[in-house]
Amino acid sequence: MLAATADTILPTTITGSLPRPSWYTENLGQKTFLAAMVETRFREQYEDALAVYLNQQTIAGLDIFSDGDVRFTADIGGQSWTSYPPFHMAGFDGIPKAAPPGGGGIAFPRGHILHDYIEARIMPSIVGPVGRGDLQYAEMWKAAQRMTHNPVKFGTVTPELVAFAVQDFHYKDIRERIWAISDAFNEELHELADAGCPVIQMEEPQVHLLAARGIVDDVINPEYMLEVFNNTVRGLRDKTEVWCHTCWGNPSQQRMFAEVQTYKPALDILNRVDADVITFESVSSGGMDLAAIGESITDMKVTIGVIDHHSLQVERPDAVADHIREALKHVPAERLVISSDCGMGREGMSRRHALYKMAALVQGTNIVRRELGVPEAECLIADPKLSLVPGT
Repeated sequence: MLAATADTILPTTITGSLPRPSWYTENLGQKTFLAAMVETRFREQYEDALAVYLNQQTIAGLDIFSDGDVRFTADIGGQSWTSYPPFHMAGFDGIPKAAPPGGGGIAFPRGHILHDYIEARIMPSIVGPVGRGDLQYAEMWKAAQRMTHNPVKFGTVTPELVAFAVQDFHYKDIRERIWAISDAFNEELHELADAGCPVIQMEEPQVHLLAARGIVDDVINPEYMLEVFNNTVRGLRDKTEVWCHTCWGNPSQQRMFAEVQTYKPALDILNRVDADVITFESVSSGGMDLAAIGESITDMKVTIGVIDHHSLQVERPDAVADHIREALKHVPAERLVISSDCGMGREGMSRRHALYKMAALVQGTNIVRRELGVPEAECLIADPKLSLVPGT
């Protein structure tokens, strides 16, 4: 059900995370969200950070907002994106311990910045039947949505990434473990959709990443990851707009692969995900897969990244417009959504860089909207009448 992208040509958004304000020193940690919101200092900082994130997106002129991943802890490489669910779901022991070596096929040597990311994979273990526990996604979304009239997109890690990162003393095999987490997520996401969330974004189904890392066998393979994705979002499209976010990784704003990767081997499978919108990292690879994406993704809306989350260089609006024009050669305007390649991260760039990247995204999209004769978005930060230095 298209709830957020239905009536806008070239709607704009960002993937999710935004840099944390330096004064946001409180952390949710292992507390439940509602319990933490009872604490005056946490609630004040949390709501103030939310207000900052939503205001930045407002003055940049985005159409669909994110909560900036404000709920996650300040940690190495954004690890709490993965660790939040196991520390708040039922069936886990809640005891922090090192994750299984090589979980998810990720390995970097000591001396590489991403080795710190591996060392930071401190997770609880599964000791009983997994359930949704105290994820409280609906409450987190409400805290953001009640601050803005724009639709707020809520994103979550996928079940298989949680399953790869934890030790398991209950289920007989990895498939059973993944499926149990998927069922629990589905229950939680239905509550989120029933609360009115207009967009639910599933982040990083492992279809394309398994193929890229060569982890394809009879147990774990792209076809099974497709089944897991579709089970996780089962029934949601009757209630809300479902997005499938794919990219090539973003811990500490780092590239996870030495070489630029292609989506081509996974596109036929990705075309079968049960989603309304599918996102692709694009500008970081020079748009090399745009033609293949347009040929393979036939019904869903396609979101392309036009902002590089790895770089502090703020994109030029005319370069953003060029990338969108290239995409329009392969995807019709009514099915194209404009975003960042991935999240801006919580430790890799400044708030100011992220703000001006969002502004460039909107300004570049407005150039193409003008050419198409469709309404433009107001980008307050780019209004010359509001410059502090007259005439500039």
